[in-house]
Amino acid sequence: MGAMNDRPRASTDPALLAGRAYRDGRPLEARQNLYAYQRPRFDLPGLVLHHAGDRDGLWVDVGCGNGRYLERIRAARPRAHVVGMDLSAALLRTLSGPVVCADAARLPLRTGSAEVVLAMHMLYHLPDPAHAVAEAARVLTPGGVLVASTNARDDKAELDRWWSRAAGTVLGTGHGPRRVKLSDRFPLHQAPHLLESCFDEVTVIDLHGRIQVDDPAPVLAHYASYRAWAHQTGVPFDQTLAQLEKDLQARAARGPLTITTHQGLLIARRPHTP
Repeated sequence: MGAMNDRPRASTDPALLAGRAYRDGRPLEARQNLYAYQRPRFDLPGLVLHHAGDRDGLWVDVGCGNGRYLERIRAARPRAHVVGMDLSAALLRTLSGPVVCADAARLPLRTGSAEVVLAMHMLYHLPDPAHAVAEAARVLTPGGVLVASTNARDDKAELDRWWSRAAGTVLGTGHGPRRVKLSDRFPLHQAPHLLESCFDEVTVIDLHGRIQVDDPAPVLAHYASYRAWAHQTGVPFDQTLAQLEKDLQARAARGPLTITTHQGLLIARRPHTP
């Protein structure tokens, strides 16, 4: 595959993440909202609660974003101490309960102090996901649980193809660069091996689904949520979005837009003994 079709590598610069990509909740909400059209619908907070178990100690949601998991955990585990952590102080200002602005690679927690650590669709934001996994292992009690999630390489492959074709039209090359895909830094097929370096038991739950929409608006909002990485796309971002709108409206006139999804939940347990 030539350089024109290589996928841009999403920047993990903290200033870009906190200052542009997540300076408010709208981009994250646009990505989350697309899953409202997915079938089957996966209750990820419910799956977290089920697999983490009934633990009453410290639960830490690292990269908590807009707090999607915090309220559910607090309601279901009222005796637990639930803390949200995120690099974006702007997102944290919208949340209730104890929250801390912190880097996942340098957690402000004592060794062996947490019963559960969440890292939901966030490890790929780090320049070195392995470092954050080691930090999670450090702060967990013996027998504690890390629950993480990410996307597979083939997740939303249709979005890749539609972006590349629209970019190619804008550039006049037929096919253009593939879209920025955050999870490429921590794809599902590589995740178990990385976790096994710090945990003695890793379980992977594959989650396959299909998104269908009659109106391209939520798909376009998903694409637009990557504006913070526009300078890395290799193509004029707004022109490509405008071309996508034309292309997807034409597709939608022939029938629903269908996007296949492939995510994964990873449950890793800290060894009881060194």
